[in-house]
Amino acid sequence: MNQKIESIVAKLQLKPHPEGGFYKETYRSSGIIPKDVLDNEFSGDRNYCTGIYFLLTSENFSAFHRIKQDEMWHYYSGSSLYVHVITPDKNYQRYTVGMDIEEGELPQLVVPAGCWFASSVKNKKDYSLVGCTVSPGFDFDDFELADRESLANKFPDHKDVIREFTRT
Repeated sequence: MNQKIESIVAKLQLKPHPEGGFYKETYRSSGIIPKDVLDNEFSGDRNYCTGIYFLLTSENFSAFHRIKQDEMWHYYSGSSLYVHVITPDKNYQRYTVGMDIEEGELPQLVVPAGCWFASSVKNKKDYSLVGCTVSPGFDFDDFELADRESLANKFPDHKDVIREFTRT
């Protein structure tokens, strides 16, 4: 890691994320949504909303995973970020989260609940600092990290991108 990235990790008190990169939860609402009003797939109560800082480097990527909630991405600094999304109906799209709006980049992006998604830094030898907001609030019980072979078997048309952005 270069000195600038190390500085950001230290100053924002980021820690390694299981899918890759570094994160820190910055917000967890005090309000609670009771389990009995949530969809059946939720294992318990959830906060209204959560937010994190998320930092990736070009030497790392965020592996394909999915959650049960919508996730909104917000661009902050560094390189633009590619977000790779595979929908339940087997469509693949690569979005670019960044500030070059004239070139089609988006300062915010929503990944719908249930989609498989991964992310990678656009520029070599760079980093991307973004924020992610999840509602109902994130819980690791709602997180599923992809198994490379299972996901490639389910979405054979996208096996190349799946192999690139999974670790197992």
